[in-house]
Parts: sequence; structure tokens; C-alpha cells
Amino acid sequence: MKAAFVVDKNKVEIRDIDVPAIKDDEVLIKVKTVGVCGSDLHLFKGTHAFRKPPVILGHEIAGEVVEIGHNVTKFKVGDRVTVEPHVGCGECEFCIRGLVNICTNKKAPGTPGWIGTFAEYFNAPEKAVYKIEENISYEMGTLVEPLAVAVHALDRVTVKEKDSIAILGSGTIGLLTLVAAREAGYKNIICTDTQEFNLEMAKKQGATLALNPLKEDVVAKVREFTNGRGVDVAIVTADAKVIVDQASSMVRKRGEVGIVAMITEEIPVHTYNFVFNEITLFGAMTYETKDFAKANEMIMNGLDLSDFVTQRLPLDESQQALDILNEKKENVVKIIVEVSK
Repeated sequence: MKAAFVVDKNKVEIRDIDVPAIKDDEVLIKVKTVGVCGSDLHLFKGTHAFRKPPVILGHEIAGEVVEIGHNVTKFKVGDRVTVEPHVGCGECEFCIRGLVNICTNKKAPGTPGWIGTFAEYFNAPEKAVYKIEENISYEMGTLVEPLAVAVHALDRVTVKEKDSIAILGSGTIGLLTLVAAREAGYKNIICTDTQEFNLEMAKKQGATLALNPLKEDVVAKVREFTNGRGVDVAIVTADAKVIVDQASSMVRKRGEVGIVAMITEEIPVHTYNFVFNEITLFGAMTYETKDFAKANEMIMNGLDLSDFVTQRLPLDESQQALDILNEKKENVVKIIVEVSK
């Protein structure tokens, strides 16, 4: 079968490899669509924390079950599915608490023992597989995974008020966080980004304000909008040297700042705001199983994210897909790679 490998910095190569053999508790999926994620871009650029070339890209997937293991009972050949792409060790303190996302020994696509999803076939354990309804496209099934990231970020918030939230960065995860916040009942959602296309997309999806930090003082604008009080929560979904300081400066006293973005380089953070205003800072790492299940339910119930799919490319053009996301010479939110029809 064909698979797209990152073989060196900024270089993708299509290779022929064996179809994975499934275990008794696994299903084999004929991959239909996969999504290009920001973490794939980190791998492509050589900055990923633990995935190193040569390795198959991808973890966002939708496809059709073509084979089931002897112990599989919930799925049959022909089922349309997506996959929660991580499996915990099942024994550590975090797995016992249901926190597979921070299991120190978890397995994920593109790490030893599990191939990535940019391949014609992909194996997955039954417990990580979710059905896609017949009326839901494979593209929307692929978007369950990034939506789960946004759902988890909001689940980490402990502030009860939902009057206002700021989302700093309106790329794929930022826009999905906007959608999740909208669906969760936040009254005023403020989005920032340096790309006008992303800001227009944010407004289309219900953002109350869409601000460009290159053109205006976003902290002053947020303070003005909230009558000097500040937003209840700020979620950081992009990488910029001043972005955490921006977040802490626009949050109210006893508010919260959450960081979803995988910022792999050291950035300066002015801690005074956190102390003076008793602001809570938290991180949000991927998602728990309950978050993935909720995201899947939202999309199966008809949440339409089709506006976010801005490019579609075949597997053979995976290099171009990563180049588009890296260079941003086109308006881009989510790139879908169509592996098979």
C-alpha cells in the first residue's frame, strides 16, 4: 500500500509498505480521508517534540472497515468509522483516572508500534473506533478529532460565567474552539488572528469581535468591549512571542488562561498579571475519551463544519498539502487529503 512519510525536514515521500496485520481486538480500515494537522506541520518542519523522520504523517482519519479481529464485536465489515488516535497503557495513574491524553506510555499514530494515517490502510483497536452515520461525510468524520481538541480545552475551564471568551489564534483549532464555545453557550466570543481570511471565517461562525493584532491593540479593544473588566477566559491556540501576555492582559481578575497551542520554542511570559489578578493558567493536551465522544456526537447530530475545509488533495500530493499549510500562500483552514474514493 501507499503511505506518505516525512523523510527529512520539509520533505515528504510516498513509499510502498505492507498493509498492517491486525490483532484480535483491532479493525482494519480502508482510509478515505485524513486531515493535515498543525502537529503534522511540526513534524514536517522538524520541530515535533517526539515524532522524528522517517515517519508516516497523520492522525485524523475517516474510512471504511474492511477486516475485523476475532474478538471485535461492535463493528462489521462495511462500517464507516473514525478513530480516537491514542491508546493509553491502561495501568498508570492517569489511565486509571481516564486521562489517556497524559498517559506517559500512550501509543499514537506515527510513533513506534502504530503507523500514521496518511496510508491506504490503517489498523486501530476496537475501543478507539467510532461509527460515522450514513448521512455524515467522511470529511466531517475526519474533523471529529480536531473538534475534540476544542471540546477538551473548554472542558478544562472552571470559571462558571459564560459572558465572554477570547480565542487567540483563528486557525483550525481556534475556529473549532469558537464553534465549541458557541455551542456551549458563550454569549460573546472574541477572536484574534493575523490573517484576514481567518478573521472573516470567525465572524461567519459567530464571533462577536474579530481582531487583527498587527493592526490594532487587541488588549485595549477587549478591555473596551468588556467595560474594562476583561473576558472570563482566554484560550491560546496559536504561537507568538507575546501571545500569553496578551491573554493574561485581557482576562478579568480570577479569570483563566488556557494554552492549547503546542508552542515548542521558549517564549517570554510576564507573570505579574497572573499574580496580581489571581489568574489561573492551564494547559489542554489533546482530549480525553469523553471529549472525543462528545465531539463525535456533535457532528453525528448535524454540526456542519464544511466551511472549514479549504483544500482537498490526493495522497500523492501530500508534499503540496504540507507546503500549503507551511507557506500559507493560500487561504487555508483545514486541508483534507483524499486517500481513496
